[in-house]
Amino acid sequence: MTWELFIFLFLAASALISALLVVRAREIIHGVVALATCFIAVACMYIMLNAEFVAIVQILVYVGAIVVVILFGIMLTKREIMESGD
Repeated sequence: MTWELFIFLFLAASALISALLVVRAREIIHGVVALATCFIAVACMYIMLNAEFVAIVQILVYVGAIVVVILFGIMLTKREIMESGD
């Protein structure tokens, strides 16, 4: 077994496990962290395929923008719910 195959299998397994965790997560924050992990694993697989531009776009757009927007939305929504409960 070569190192490339081992690294690919590790990245594929981590992407698959984190994708399953996104679906099964009870806490939304845990789901978002698993989603970011899945996106990073996919970006690493793009790097292995010598598609560096697609990997950079994957990280910038998905991990850098969408996950951060989801986290900010969650933080702002939780604050409003907690303040209205008092």
